[in-house]
Amino acid sequence: MNKNKKAVLAFSGGLDTSFCAVYLKEQGHEVHALTINTGGFSDADVKRLQQHAKALGAASFKCVDVTRDYYEKILKYLVFGNVLKNNTYPLSVSAERVMQAVATAEYAKSIGAAYIAHGSTGAGNDQVRFDMVFNIMLSGVTVITPIRDLKLSRQEEIDYLKKRGVRMDFEKAKYSINKGIWGTSVGGKETLTSNLPLPEEAWPTKITKGNAKHRLTLAFEKGQLSAINGKKFPHPVDAIVHLNAIAAPFGIGRDIHVGDTIIGIKGRVGFEAAAPMLIIKAHHAIEKHVLTKWQIYWKDNLAAWYGNWLHEGQYLDPVMRNIEAFMESTQTFVGGKVFISLEPFRYIIEGIESKHDLMSAKFGKYGEENSAWTGEDVKGFTKIFGNQTAIYYQVNKAKV
Repeated sequence: MNKNKKAVLAFSGGLDTSFCAVYLKEQGHEVHALTINTGGFSDADVKRLQQHAKALGAASFKCVDVTRDYYEKILKYLVFGNVLKNNTYPLSVSAERVMQAVATAEYAKSIGAAYIAHGSTGAGNDQVRFDMVFNIMLSGVTVITPIRDLKLSRQEEIDYLKKRGVRMDFEKAKYSINKGIWGTSVGGKETLTSNLPLPEEAWPTKITKGNAKHRLTLAFEKGQLSAINGKKFPHPVDAIVHLNAIAAPFGIGRDIHVGDTIIGIKGRVGFEAAAPMLIIKAHHAIEKHVLTKWQIYWKDNLAAWYGNWLHEGQYLDPVMRNIEAFMESTQTFVGGKVFISLEPFRYIIEGIESKHDLMSAKFGKYGEENSAWTGEDVKGFTKIFGNQTAIYYQVNKAKV
């Protein structure tokens, strides 16, 4: 019999993980509650979570801030790849969950835990992401999922905790909010339908710039955001936070994503991601000027695959490191300024300025004049460029 009863619990402080904390303790486990901060918790939030975990009987509570590590290991590659799932969603929650799972597994290793637990139900993506990372990283450690294993309803969890004198807000919030540095997800009754929009009250960031206009200049160095309106930042994370504070009150980055879940059903979720959307679109604008046609082609294809594999929890697959190396190699000359105008609920990428701009007038002006070839050069080029197709039609006497 294993005498090591240490169990690390991925702890958010909500109903599910509160149930897990009490239940695991009653099962004889030494519960170590762990919160992984990916940019969504304030100091006040952490203090509240610590007090709550203690009241639930946890042997310890720890909050690990991995925001910068999250950027370096995942987010910068989402920027390099201009990753938007279904051309819409910047992977706000899915990328965050993978990082939280990895950090939780590392903590469980560090304290020698024999068990690791999370509060996922059997109905969503997170159960797959957490389980898979834990199974890969923690050989011999048992994964416990009380809510899923016991098939509990929300009311059964509430009754269980009330019977044990637990005091917390048991009222289910009208909207489920998950906040991180790469965006905030919003779920509610409307997102369970295919046609209803989220009402204004559902959005966490209120529109305070409803009649304003604002101009932004975003500066990039080797594909990474380095300055905003001339102000340099010590780390891209600081720039992301600053940009979000500017753009979110305009309603920039609000949208609803519909996509395929890991478990095979369609899912719909609202999100607001002002900074991620502006960064990705601005970065993409520079790339269109400084990368070659085939660099863009292959990066687009690999980045779409990378984003989907990350969404499905496969971050630890070694092929992801291979793709990251390719994407990073494309960023050497992705630098310069992007000019953006903000208005309520919309933005316009006005243009870019870069010393690496391949649209240089030195080589010609599209549709106007050329400096690098002659009309005779083009005549010969077009004859050779279409030669094999011409041969096909002549040999087969094919009709167009």
